Amino acid sequence: MPPRVAGYLVHCFTACGAALGFAALLAATGGRFSAMYAWLGAALAVDAADGALARRYKVEETAPHIDGVILDLVVDFLTYVVVPLVALWRSGLLWPPLASLVCCVVCAASALYFADRRIKTHDLWFRGFPAIWNVLVLYILVLRPGPLICTFVIIVFACLMFAPVPFVHPMRVVRLRPVTITLTGLWCAAAIAAMVQGLPEAGFLSKAVLIVVSLYYIVLPLFRNFPKAR
Repeated sequence: MPPRVAGYLVHCFTACGAALGFAALLAATGGRFSAMYAWLGAALAVDAADGALARRYKVEETAPHIDGVILDLVVDFLTYVVVPLVALWRSGLLWPPLASLVCCVVCAASALYFADRRIKTHDLWFRGFPAIWNVLVLYILVLRPGPLICTFVIIVFACLMFAPVPFVHPMRVVRLRPVTITLTGLWCAAAIAAMVQGLPEAGFLSKAVLIVVSLYYIVLPLFRNFPKAR
C-alpha cells in the first residue's frame, strides 16, 4: 500500500471514533445508557489503537494536510464530554432547575480545559480533573445519588478542572505503574459488568471494584512527590 494512502487511512480510522461517538449520542438521547457505553467503548478502542498506527505509518509525513492531534481532540471532546453530558441531562439525576444550565456550563468549561496548553505536568500527570465526564457519569448512573448530591458533585469536578491538583494518567504516570495498570484493568472489567447488568442494577462486586479503584486514583497523587525506594 502506498505510504500516502496508508497515512490517510489512519486518519479515517481515527475519524471513525466520531461516528461511534455519534451513535453513542443517539443512544444517550434515547435513554439507552448501556448501549451508549458500548459505543463509547468501541470509540475508546479506536482511540487506543490509532496512535500506534499513526506512528507506524508516519502520518505527519504521509498525510500532513490533516492534523491528527486536532482530529483526536475533536473525537475525544465528543466522546468524553458531549455524549456523557447528554446522558446526564437525559437521566434526570441533576437537580431539575439547574440541569440544563449545569450541562451547558460544564461543556463550555471543558472546551477551555481541552484547549489549555498546561493540561499535562512535566511528569505526565494531568493538571486538574481531566474532563473524563464519561467516567464520572458512569459512576452517577451506577450509584444514582440524589439530584442535589449529583448536581453538587458535577459542579465540584467542573471547578477541579482548573484547580492546581494532579490527577493520574493510568497509562503514563510512572509512580506505581504496575499497580495502576492492574487496577485499571479490573476497573474496565467492573465497568463492562455494570454495563451488561444494566448500570443501576449492577451487582455489589462491580460497584465495590469501581469504588475501590476510584479511591486508589484519588489517593495516589498524595504519593506523587515521595522519593522512590532504592
